[in-house]
Amino acid sequence: MDTKPAANWWLYLIECRDGSLYTGVAVDVARRFRAHASGKGARYTRSHPPRRLIAAIPCADRGEALRAEIAMKRLTPAGKRAAAAAYPPAEPIEA
Repeated sequence: MDTKPAANWWLYLIECRDGSLYTGVAVDVARRFRAHASGKGARYTRSHPPRRLIAAIPCADRGEALRAEIAMKRLTPAGKRAAAAAYPPAEPIEA
């Protein structure tokens, strides 16, 4: 029996250089941010390069992270920024 602990999933928000926001999920947020910053992330961040990580919200599992992502994407940009303010990243990550 495998006793490996479950991966910690995160919902994250990135502020792009044009002021827009990108929402995604990942196990390793720093690695995923680097992928976005290098142009190997999502299509959106290739055309809207990231400026900085503004939130990292812990989730129990992948399913919870995906549900939280859907809910976050339904918010207005002001609502996303308000939600992000409650979960600043532990370490500042900027491009």
